[in-house]
Amino acid sequence: MLELPEAVYGEIIGHSYDGLPDEACGLVAAAPRSPRIERYYPCGNAAESARLYTVEPRDHLRADRDADDHGWEIVGVVHSHTHTVAYPSPTDVAQAPDPSWHYLIVSLALGAPELHSFRIVDGEIFEEPVALVGRYYS
Repeated sequence: MLELPEAVYGEIIGHSYDGLPDEACGLVAAAPRSPRIERYYPCGNAAESARLYTVEPRDHLRADRDADDHGWEIVGVVHSHTHTVAYPSPTDVAQAPDPSWHYLIVSLALGAPELHSFRIVDGEIFEEPVALVGRYYS
């Protein structure tokens, strides 16, 4: 199960809308072996497309460095689907770089935003539960 703080969820949804009409994308970080997402890093979509995304390499590098500075690691990627449901497309599956990552998809196609998370391992898609959790301070 993936734990997603409500504040991080809000950032993801806001960035998804800000990216319209294109798909928005970003990265998420967590402490090693923790199910709880600590930070969302909004990234530019280098593909500038409403049908696919490519995380801007400079944004990826900045996210990696910041996560490392905080003792976190990048554990997944987020992107929006502007015209389809929140389920990995064949392109999403083909581009899945790491079987340990969480692949979060926000659909904006049906009115209210809908977020789902998946694991993609050897081309197979496994949906995982997402628990929205209140913000805490450590």
